Amino acid sequence: MLIGPMNNLTILGFVAAFVSTASFAPQAFKIIKSRKTDDISLGMYVLTVTGFALWLAFGFFEKQWPLVVSNSICFLLSAFILMMKLLPGSKKDAVATSLGE
Repeated sequence: MLIGPMNNLTILGFVAAFVSTASFAPQAFKIIKSRKTDDISLGMYVLTVTGFALWLAFGFFEKQWPLVVSNSICFLLSAFILMMKLLPGSKKDAVATSLGE
């Protein structure tokens, strides 16, 4: 039988991971399209990237694969947003252009 307490928890973990991960995509796409990051909090994204890196390490060492998968993607998306926040305008434009409009 595939449906048991552990499988339900694993499914819940993957659904939570998908929703959390997807939450960063709209901001990343908006930055690519608008090339604007003025209203994004630098401190918030420094903490967010750090937190995802720590959760990724924790999940890896604990072999909690839903944490590893979700936090890997969230780390990459939030690191991209942070990088775009830190880049000067011309470099931000070059990155956004290379990724498509």
